[in-house]
Amino acid sequence: MRDLQTYMRKLTFLESAALIGLGIAFLCLFLLIGYAIIVVAKEPVEAPTPLPDQPLEASPTAEPFFTPTDSAAPQPTLELIPTIEFIPSPQPSFNDTPPPSGKIAFACYINQIDQICLLNADGSGRVQLTNFSATAFYPSVSPDGQTIFFSSRESGNFEIYSMDITGNNLTRLTNNIGSLYAPELSPDGEWVIFTNNGSGLWLMRPDGKNPHALTTKDDIDPTWSPDGSMISFASSRAGARQLFVMNADGSNIQQVTNLSNMGGRNTWSPDGTRLAFYRGEQGDRNIYIINVDGTDLVKLTDGGDNLGPSWSPDGNWIVFTSFRDGNNELYIIHPDGTGLTRLTNSPISDWQPRWGR
Repeated sequence: MRDLQTYMRKLTFLESAALIGLGIAFLCLFLLIGYAIIVVAKEPVEAPTPLPDQPLEASPTAEPFFTPTDSAAPQPTLELIPTIEFIPSPQPSFNDTPPPSGKIAFACYINQIDQICLLNADGSGRVQLTNFSATAFYPSVSPDGQTIFFSSRESGNFEIYSMDITGNNLTRLTNNIGSLYAPELSPDGEWVIFTNNGSGLWLMRPDGKNPHALTTKDDIDPTWSPDGSMISFASSRAGARQLFVMNADGSNIQQVTNLSNMGGRNTWSPDGTRLAFYRGEQGDRNIYIINVDGTDLVKLTDGGDNLGPSWSPDGNWIVFTSFRDGNNELYIIHPDGTGLTRLTNSPISDWQPRWGR
């Protein structure tokens, strides 16, 4: 009996020791878990490393011009995120007085050949200025309203020409420096900017002297800001074709739009704060306005396949080409999207308008 009591006392001691050991083990475990939690909590949270942007699919080489029976070069299929997804409805802010003033030069398709034509901004006084044996198009009117610059392949290659607003004093300004399009005289009358297809934008003097490159990318359709300090143009230099602006010396190039299916021809508002342009799928292109900084996109037209806008010098109208009546004709519209008016009504195709004084 005494031995049994002694054994029980020993067993109790062993059990106690085991329990004490087990408690110490649990305590150590809790301390280890607590330490781990504290250390992990103090570690900085690291966001996943973003994948580098993939390069945009390059757009097809820009066609240098649009033929009057159709068309534009196929537009890139790449869908970009729109500059502004919500396009506000235009609100009336203009009226029809005073009536349109100045003259509008444009390409007119006569006997299967594009020629240069001119009319008054109210649609009257239409005249044909050229009678070339080969294409003449991309006209623009000088800031003083006295000279028209344009492109023609009368000599076999697309060269830049000038003539008086009456069609007199026709002069060829360039000679075999490339395929040349879209000439326009600077507001100070010192430089003509134009597209040298595949070789960027070029400058030359109004008499054709000192032709030289300003850019070297796939840049087309340049136009001067009203004060001559900047140039806007279309380019696929960043992927799909978009609008850009730069200083007149070619510096500080800034992208303005980030939209799909962009056209090329564009125009400055007379106050130098906005650009008008066209975009959309072939057969359903529309005229838009956007601030030069890329904000406040406004859609002016809705259907009709509209191209090549040009702002009036007084800022009250924009002229453009539309196929809405089954033939390319010239229309004008207020910059708020109101006052749509048809200017031409001809069985031939009228297109590429440029407004002058």
